[in-house]
Amino acid sequence: MGTLGKAREAPRKPSHGCRAAPKARLEAKPASSPLLSHPGLAQITQFRMMVPLGHFAKGASLDDLIDSCVQSFDADGNLCRSNQLLQVTLTMHRILISSAELLQKVITLYKDALAKNSPGLCLRICYFVRYWITEFWIMFKMDTSLASTMEEFQELVKANGEELHCRLIDTTQINARDWSRKLTQRIKSNTSKKRKVSLLFDHLEPEELSEHLTYLEFKSFRRISFSDYQNYLVNSCVKENPTMERSIALCNGISQWVQLMVLSRPTPQLRAEVFIKFIQVAQKLHQLQNFNTLMAVIGGLCHSSISRLKETSSHVPHEINKVLGEMTELLSSCRNYDNYRRAYGECTHFKIPILGVHLKDLISLYEAMPDYLEEGKVNVHKLLALYNHINELVQLQEVAPPLEANKDLVHLLTLSLDLYYTEDEIYELSYAREPRNHKAPSVFKNYDHDQDGYISQEEFEKIAASFPFSFCVMDKDREGLISRDEITAYFMRASSIYSKLGLGFPHNFQETTYLKPTFCDNCAGFLWGVIKQGYRCKGNKYPESR
Repeated sequence: MGTLGKAREAPRKPSHGCRAAPKARLEAKPASSPLLSHPGLAQITQFRMMVPLGHFAKGASLDDLIDSCVQSFDADGNLCRSNQLLQVTLTMHRILISSAELLQKVITLYKDALAKNSPGLCLRICYFVRYWITEFWIMFKMDTSLASTMEEFQELVKANGEELHCRLIDTTQINARDWSRKLTQRIKSNTSKKRKVSLLFDHLEPEELSEHLTYLEFKSFRRISFSDYQNYLVNSCVKENPTMERSIALCNGISQWVQLMVLSRPTPQLRAEVFIKFIQVAQKLHQLQNFNTLMAVIGGLCHSSISRLKETSSHVPHEINKVLGEMTELLSSCRNYDNYRRAYGECTHFKIPILGVHLKDLISLYEAMPDYLEEGKVNVHKLLALYNHINELVQLQEVAPPLEANKDLVHLLTLSLDLYYTEDEIYELSYAREPRNHKAPSVFKNYDHDQDGYISQEEFEKIAASFPFSFCVMDKDREGLISRDEITAYFMRASSIYSKLGLGFPHNFQETTYLKPTFCDNCAGFLWGVIKQGYRCKGNKYPESR
């Protein structure tokens, strides 16, 4: 999901207002299409044309597209041909021009029809605008420029005394419509089966956990509108796209939560039990065909803050590691997520895709195909490909998940997933559980055999060659022996001397007081603000000596 917010360079436009097409223009023949030579795009697009493009296969002007849309209606306002071109034009035009500009072209067409005394064409134009208002009314509610241009059109129609035309393009009912209904509509629970659900993580079954995570994921996924996908295409980031931002934040929150739940256990055995439980949750998510949450859970378990826990790993059975390997292979980015794409393509009914993969596909399609072809004609092929891809994602929102949710558990999970930990803080927690071997302690571990806190001069000579200068001045406390404090003082002195001499000493140690995250011995909860004294190398990420 890290690539979702990456901005791309805006394409340059030629002087006549059209975006410059690449040298290798998209041709109508599939065999010569540069799209098929682009890695992975052939499998991404899978152009499922509902109707042939016909004479639009080689492109069309915007005026031609509008005229074709108008001619889709008969004299009674009924559709006399497929509505696919209507849908594509009204949903995808914002890639080329604003909605207000499109309506302005319709107004110009209406004025021309009035000048030519063509009442039939005027009526069809109003039928087209009525279709636009009926099917995509939220555009008129959210786009102030479009609403203002519509008022201009209504004044024009009213001035010409056409009462029927005025009724067709009336927008007064739009404000009464509840555009947020879909955003707040809850998934209906199965009231015929009531059961108690524990709110304690240790008591929750993997199936219950996976179902409630899927509930939250679907609730977030179904809020992403067609316009949100379009905005992402145009802006190539999720900035000022709150529904998509929330979906990505949920995925990241689940991944962090998985890591923290493992790290919250005080012993390797208990951490391994949580690890195993999340593997079982992942298996249930796979069965539910919730690939987005599956990616978040597996991503959390494979994070380096967890994978570095060797003591914990030693308590994880081979069978569990085998399942983890299979899940990792399924979600691997190799060959453009080929394994995931095959599994996803075989799924029917309810399923939640990996949002990041499909957003990447949209950007790839958008960048690989030019907006305009020869003679400034609109690349209808591109509009249709993007429409099909977005529409497939939107249609998934209409299939409810096969589960029931407990309201209290949903609220608890929602709060638990609202995390504000940084990567550094999670790593601190990981190192608090299983500290890494530091340089100074490792010296005593290997050479202080009697564990008295001192290393003999003879023992130290074996490793003295690796230090920048002699240790002979270090022996203060006991003759022939070097203490841990003397080694610490040596590093501090070496850092200072080499800094003054301008020599290349790899460390810059400074004594510091810092707040260290730790855990409560009784409840295993996180504790912040425990004061520790130690030495920190400015060039390193973690403390060297404590």
